[in-house]
Amino acid sequence: MATELIKGRPVSEALQLTNKAVAEALDGLPVHKIHCSVLAEEAIKNALDDYYARHPDIAREE
Repeated sequence: MATELIKGRPVSEALQLTNKAVAEALDGLPVHKIHCSVLAEEAIKNALDDYYARHPDIAREE
């Protein structure tokens, strides 16, 4: 699961997550399922963008 790749790590590391890392953590994916790892990467980055947009008082980690 992608959350296990970022859980307990700094936000700056979560932003570095790639779809390749997700696929590797799942011991590879069939070719027709690679899009799932892309969706996981995008979902995490979109969630962080949304969080910072809703909390402008919190400095964004890069």
